[in-house]
Amino acid sequence: MREPLTTTLWHAITPIYAAILEHPFITGLTDGSLPEPSFRFYVVQDALYLQDFARAQALAAAKAPRDTWCELFAEHAKTSLVVERALHEAFFQHWGLSSEAVYRTPKMPANQAYTNYLLATAALGTFEEAIAALLPCYWIYWEVGKHLEATGSPNPLYQRWIETYASEEFGSIVQAVQTVMNEAAADLPESRRTVLIRHFRQTSIYEWQFWDDAYHRRTFPWLEQESEHQ
Repeated sequence: MREPLTTTLWHAITPIYAAILEHPFITGLTDGSLPEPSFRFYVVQDALYLQDFARAQALAAAKAPRDTWCELFAEHAKTSLVVERALHEAFFQHWGLSSEAVYRTPKMPANQAYTNYLLATAALGTFEEAIAALLPCYWIYWEVGKHLEATGSPNPLYQRWIETYASEEFGSIVQAVQTVMNEAAADLPESRRTVLIRHFRQTSIYEWQFWDDAYHRRTFPWLEQESEHQ
């Protein structure tokens, strides 16, 4: 009997996840060394990311072969736009950032690549491929949140972020998606499972790149100047 696909998926990203935990953005959340401008840059980019993540979730819902799965991902799409937006807006208020300023910000390179990949996979791939591509954003955040929760952060903004993703409520959401992934892939041949592993690894790499771009506040040349003149 084959092991659940999620077991295989997590083993496939062992070095990627290790690199995430060692990244100065992640370690800086708990030791206080993360510059707040980098965290602010990240939160703005995450707000932009979630707009497209929700659309990819909605595409997955439309392709779901079971009504319960359709309902699940339709609800998750709503949550991404409404609930997580509330978390971001609390940060924006703290920094005095308007919604107009946030959503006028150009995407950083990793964000552009990641969201394009998600939307293309969800639009052109199968339901299983869409879930494999979406799953790292759920799962890695939960694992990182739990990892950081043990130490906590002296910065109340960082602590709020940690508590959000380490919460039992978020964990139950992640586990529901893991269950869908395992059930949807249960009868797939190895050739199809290999495709799912590839998607999962690719978007896990984008998770690392997202934090790396945010840490360095990396942007595309010229786009910042272009947005200032719009």
